[in-house]
Amino acid sequence: MAWYGSQLTLAGFIAMSIWFIARTIVVKHAPFANQYEFACAFGWGMLAFYVYFERRHQARFLGIALLPMALAVLIYAATRDDITKPLMPALQSPFMLTVHVFLAVLGYGAGGVASAAGILYLLKPKVNWAALPSRERLDELGYRAVVFSFPLLTMMNIQGAIWANNAWGKYWSWDPKETAALVTWLIYGAYIHARVTKGWQGNRSAWLLILGFGAIIFTFLGNHFFGGMHSYGG
Repeated sequence: MAWYGSQLTLAGFIAMSIWFIARTIVVKHAPFANQYEFACAFGWGMLAFYVYFERRHQARFLGIALLPMALAVLIYAATRDDITKPLMPALQSPFMLTVHVFLAVLGYGAGGVASAAGILYLLKPKVNWAALPSRERLDELGYRAVVFSFPLLTMMNIQGAIWANNAWGKYWSWDPKETAALVTWLIYGAYIHARVTKGWQGNRSAWLLILGFGAIIFTFLGNHFFGGMHSYGG
């Protein structure tokens, strides 16, 4: 049964990849211009890193926590307006748009995997699931995922600042989405620092991984509640 689930997940990832290529051809730019497209990309990013970790690290069990999260993001995407509209002036730089959002998608996807490892780490003593590995392995997988996510988010923030200066005349404006992205980056930076220099592992590290993904979700949705310069993404 687990094998079939794995193959269905891979098939879904491939189907979404084909959808991205097709939509790019139709709209004539990377499909990252509104909340519907970014939500689809966010779900794709989580599936991409799940497929990688499943095959590279034999970590199929991560799907227990990750796949419901990816499904929730895709269900959210289905509630958004999928109508293609011309890019607004601030987004009319296809190269910068593609690089910025692609870095975010990958960084967020890796953050989802890290959070899944943290959730399973905390659940391990409370449930009797034969599929789960040792807590030490879950801890290590969470760290490996952050090793992907942190540099991707670093590049996203730097490139975003450069793009913001070109589009709006300043590198940083403390826009709610910018601020939330910075908080996310700081959480993952603190996680890596605490682990490498202080030897942090265990429950504290697992909670930091979950907190980091919570910050990602807030970054993803926060413009709906607080507006700001990124509010066009709805």
